[in-house]
Amino acid sequence: MTRTLAKPDDFVGPRSVVAPDPTVRWLAVLALALGGFGIGTTEFVAMGLLPDIAASLNITEPIAGHVISAYALGVVVGAPLIASLTARMRRKTLLLGLMVVFTVANLASMFAPSYETLMAARFIAGLPHGAFFGIAALVAAHLMGPQNRAKAVAHVLTGLTVATVIGVPAASWLGQHFGWRSAFGLVVAVGLLTLTAIWFWLPTMRGMHVTSPLTELGALKRVQVWLSLLVGMVGFGGMFAVYTYVSTTLTDVAGLARALIPLGLMAFGLGMVVGNLVGGRMADKSVIRGLYASMTALGIVLALFVFASHNPWTAMLGLFFIGATGASIGPALQTRLMDVAHDAQTLAAALNHSALNIANAAGAWIGGLVISAGLGYSAPAAAGAILAVAGIVVLTVSVLLERFTARAR
Repeated sequence: MTRTLAKPDDFVGPRSVVAPDPTVRWLAVLALALGGFGIGTTEFVAMGLLPDIAASLNITEPIAGHVISAYALGVVVGAPLIASLTARMRRKTLLLGLMVVFTVANLASMFAPSYETLMAARFIAGLPHGAFFGIAALVAAHLMGPQNRAKAVAHVLTGLTVATVIGVPAASWLGQHFGWRSAFGLVVAVGLLTLTAIWFWLPTMRGMHVTSPLTELGALKRVQVWLSLLVGMVGFGGMFAVYTYVSTTLTDVAGLARALIPLGLMAFGLGMVVGNLVGGRMADKSVIRGLYASMTALGIVLALFVFASHNPWTAMLGLFFIGATGASIGPALQTRLMDVAHDAQTLAAALNHSALNIANAAGAWIGGLVISAGLGYSAPAAAGAILAVAGIVVLTVSVLLERFTARAR
């Protein structure tokens, strides 16, 4: 069905040999995307259930928001540690292990008896997130070939974006009707399904290049890696500043009935699906131009949402475009990190998700600050637009420095 891949060091390089059987490739990518679906569901579902979690655990909604930050912190901590310490492991074995930890941690979230235990469970659930997506992106790129790298990354991320259309609204509906714990039960089921799919559908990937912890940690010495991460940390935060408080924004500002909140989540998710696929195509043509286009569009849409959020129809439309423009950044940023990391691609690819979850935590925090300051639930969008502009500034610094370094050689 397949033939031996090129030499192990020909990883996602110009001489890479792609597995000839398209069925093998697409089933493998589907298994990885399914894992992304589960991770995306658990990452975003708490945002739509914050009022329910707060009421159940007798805490305020801003304090309940710390559950989101705990997950994001787990991603930030877990991505570099796991990616570097497991550099020599077989990719399939590592992906299975990460999904086991993810599934067990979500089971613990489902049965957490208190705020403190829920925080701990969410932190542990976040640990495999970045490493899973980073390694899955590299595996998909290896299978699909160098000319389709960004598309391969986008296909893996499609699982996450589809989660915002189907998984998150479904989990939100379950949470509203059967309690927020049932939402995490859905994630556990997806985790078990993913384990089965990876076991049967993903090849052993013996031809993939493995490195060493020291080689992977070498990525941290590269200025362009840090600048690329900073682009994600800053520029992506605006999307999360809005989405973290989307439930109350839709009900209190837009005047939408609480029962219709899943429709708002679906609008956002559909935007992410479209944006992710478009972003992958743009990045395969030009990574830098794709980043500029996506981040500029995100800033404009967030600024418009300050006004659009006061009407249910325009708020829905605004959420669609926030999801689309935000998600279009992902494939280009992931590919940019793979380019500037050179031989430390595993750590760099995983660190991308650390950066995005720092943006998640920072966006939720900044959104909470402007709301607590009495500026209202439309104010996070204005703060998000400023973050998008700051991300463009960082990207410009990165590009100029790269050009200066190239001329100096």
